[in-house]
This record gives sequence, structure tokens and C-alpha cells, in this order.
Amino acid sequence: MSVVISGSGLFTPPHSVSNDELVGAFNQYVEEYNQENSDAIASGELEALKPSSSEFIEKASGIKSRYVMYKDGALDTKTMMPLIPERSNDELSIQAEMAVSAAKQAMKAANKTPEDIDLIIVACSYTQRSYPAIAIEVQNELGCGGWAFDMLVACSAATFGIMNAANAVRGGTAKTVLVINPELTFPQINLRDRDSHFIFGDVATAVVIENEETATGDHCFKLLTTKPITTFSNNIRSNFGHVNRCSPETMDAPDKLFVQQGRKVFKEVLPMVCQLIEEQISAANVEVSDLKRLFLHQANINMNTFIAKKVLGRDPVDNEAPIILDEFANTASAGSIIAFHRHHEDMVSGDKALICSFGAGYSAGCLVIEHL
Repeated sequence: MSVVISGSGLFTPPHSVSNDELVGAFNQYVEEYNQENSDAIASGELEALKPSSSEFIEKASGIKSRYVMYKDGALDTKTMMPLIPERSNDELSIQAEMAVSAAKQAMKAANKTPEDIDLIIVACSYTQRSYPAIAIEVQNELGCGGWAFDMLVACSAATFGIMNAANAVRGGTAKTVLVINPELTFPQINLRDRDSHFIFGDVATAVVIENEETATGDHCFKLLTTKPITTFSNNIRSNFGHVNRCSPETMDAPDKLFVQQGRKVFKEVLPMVCQLIEEQISAANVEVSDLKRLFLHQANINMNTFIAKKVLGRDPVDNEAPIILDEFANTASAGSIIAFHRHHEDMVSGDKALICSFGAGYSAGCLVIEHL
């Protein structure tokens, strides 16, 4: 049985935050902090905070801006977090709202109705609650039958979700699957941390997965090979969870937000990802020269450039390895799917590509695909 990606969708949040805006707020915070703690800094008890710059951010990451669901409060030095009004249990949750929008686009592209969908997987880095599952809420809102569940695999959630969807189709437990990635990641940034305050943005992506025999979308891509890998590491971590309240003295510590050891991540993840990609290209009996596109995880421009060059054996040209993180920033698992969604419509029958994710865990997932 051949399983395909038969449609994709993208929800873009209503607000954006530029590097200049983030840097302005951060540098104001740094100035206020250093003034308030001038005596302790002078005595050596505390270290003075260093300002940031838009040039530093763009050079280090390739990021210029990011979309966010909520902007109020994020640029206020007394708050430094997006202020999100709590919704009642009778209202659609934020992530479900994002997911439904992306899902409807993907269903339209795949020529599917809610009655066609019998499994929904919400795969992302964070969910705003543990239960009921966001996926079941989305299922209810769309009016789909079947079953639904959430899964969290950090920045590899989208590719892992597609693999689970493909296995469900092959195994007969579902016929048509929606895999949705509502990445509400901006609230998990520590906006007071110079090394990470610029990294994430919010977005939602979705794809439809089904048997090739039932696919009627204009652009359908057969899954030639799929492979997930994981290996444990503390170098990217978020310790936020329901047990934090049981340790009141540390419940607001910096490690309850996103933290990473960037240099270690770069050094350890890239060889793992490059090896995975090379193995999957070989498993698909595809030559590197046959690949029209590399849809890579959008974490950092330097990581993307390194991987693309290592895989291709040269610098990528034209649109071989599309970059979207300049506009969207790091959107966790959605990044490679945004790149795919925006840059697949010029592909024709026989064109081959790969979708690859990598991130915390460590985790990595690689799909080799071919346009029908």
C-alpha cells in the first residue's frame, strides 16, 4: 500500500514582532536591571546583563521576525511575557482555534470533507493542557468521526505524527488522517534571556495522510521512506509541568521555560541528522541529484546551511532548501511543514524531496517523498 500526503494547510497568527521590537524591550529591561542592581554588580555579587542587537540575532539565527497569537505584555519590561486572557471551558481553546484553521485548508487542498477524516493527530511541542486532548476538541469542532489523540515530540512532532498517521493507514485503523501542528511556542520563551529571547514564533500547519488509491488532491506526495530516531539529551529542555506547583520555591525558575546549550546542540545534532538523511536517501533508492527540495526543520540558518551543504555536497542554489525562519522564526515542529506548504506547488510528477525535523530529545525524523 502506498501512503501519500494529499494536502497541506498553514495558519498564520494575527500579530508579528520584529527583531527591533524585541531588542528594544530587552535592552530596556537590561538597563533597568543593571541600574536597580548597580551596587551588587559593582561589588561582584551579580554580573551585569549585556544588551542585544538585531544584527546579532539575524547573524546568529537568520531570524528577522516572528508571528504571535498574543503580543500584549511581551514588550513590557515589567511583564516580559504575552498576556493571554483565559478562555472558559465552553470556548474553543487557542490551540484548537489555530489547528482548525490549518486543518480546513489542508482538507480543502486534499478534497476531503469532515466525514472523510477518521483520525486526527495533534502533534506539537507543547499543549496548553493535558486533557481533554486538543485533538479531540478539534475533532469535535470539525465534526469528524473516528478517533483523535495528542502527541508531543518537540521539534520532531510533525514528522513523527506523519509516520504514525501512515502506520494507521497501513494498519487499517484509519483511512484518512489529519496531522496538525498548532505550535503555540512564543509563551515558552524567556524574554529576559539574551541567548533565547528571539527564537520562537507561533503558527499552525496541517497535512492530510491517506492511501494513494483515495487521493484526489492536485499535489500528492508518496511516502517512499520514513524513519524516526531518538537519543536522550538534556541540552534542550523545558521543565514546565503540573508538578512544578509542588515545589513552590522553584516553580518560577528559568528552567521552567525553554533552555538550551546551543553549541552542544549544534555539535551533537548535526552529525545525527546528516547520517539519518543519507541513510534514508539510500533506503529510498534515490540519488542526491534526484532531490528537487530539502524541506528542513527551521531552527537556525547556520544549521540548515550546514545540513543542506553536507547532503548535497555543495551549497544549495535557488530554492533547493527553502528558508522560512526569517519571517516565522523557529516554529518548532511546524517549520519543515511550512517550507513544504509554501514551496511544493511547482513540483511535478516524479519530483522527489525530503522532509526532515530535529530537536529536543534528541529526536529526528526523515521522510523521503515523491510527487505522484
